[in-house]
Amino acid sequence: MSESASGNAPKPSSSVKLVLLGEAAVGKSSLVLRFVNDDFQENKEPTIGAAFLTQKCSLPTRTIKFEIWDTAGQERFASLAPMYYRNAQAALVVYDVTKPSSLTKAKHWVAELQRQASPGIVIALVGNKLDLTNDGGDASSASPSAREPESAEGDEEGAGQEEGDAQDATPGDARKVSTREASTYAEEESLLFFETSAKTGTNVVDVFTAIANAIPESSLKTGKGPAAGQTGLGGRAADESRVNLGDRNTATAKEGCAC
Repeated sequence: MSESASGNAPKPSSSVKLVLLGEAAVGKSSLVLRFVNDDFQENKEPTIGAAFLTQKCSLPTRTIKFEIWDTAGQERFASLAPMYYRNAQAALVVYDVTKPSSLTKAKHWVAELQRQASPGIVIALVGNKLDLTNDGGDASSASPSAREPESAEGDEEGAGQEEGDAQDATPGDARKVSTREASTYAEEESLLFFETSAKTGTNVVDVFTAIANAIPESSLKTGKGPAAGQTGLGGRAADESRVNLGDRNTATAKEGCAC
């Protein structure tokens, strides 16, 4: 009566190296924590160096194992970022929808990736902290291009945002970057686009699923099939380790780990 014999054969498994880039305090680590452990920490400390985590995403025809490099956003670490996006098949470039300067920084990262990263890299532009906006945390808009603002999580940043000249903002709305502005830019640059809230979980899984679906078959490294202990989206079996950005040997060694 073997169930596995009838249609439950293991799906092909492929590893995908994914890097997160963006200004400090935009919520990169909180997005990863939400995706990997379905958790959120209100006062998350800034990433020092980089964190390495893994999570599996089950698609209809294959399993994608994301090998995630969550890089520090502080400017002093920026010159070391190429160590982490080298040979990456995907990148999340994150900005804070309540902070216009973070979108400017995100555009710089996109330009650098387009110039120096692997030619076929899949890039997703992600506006985080949707929960700080009036439409915050409403999971109704999940499609990559028509995304409503959701901002605000108290991740690695604890910055209070001033109210002010936000496009499309209404009283009490902390949004300073309009969905239209960011989505238009993403469309021009052929990027995936999402607005998310790591705090509420809105659209977080959708980002990674869209990336998994967008990776060209030709760039996938096929593995031996699902490993024991694999988890689906939002599962808890993940591997996490801290890497000092200044330690190139350690970083390289961990990059090759298929934990």
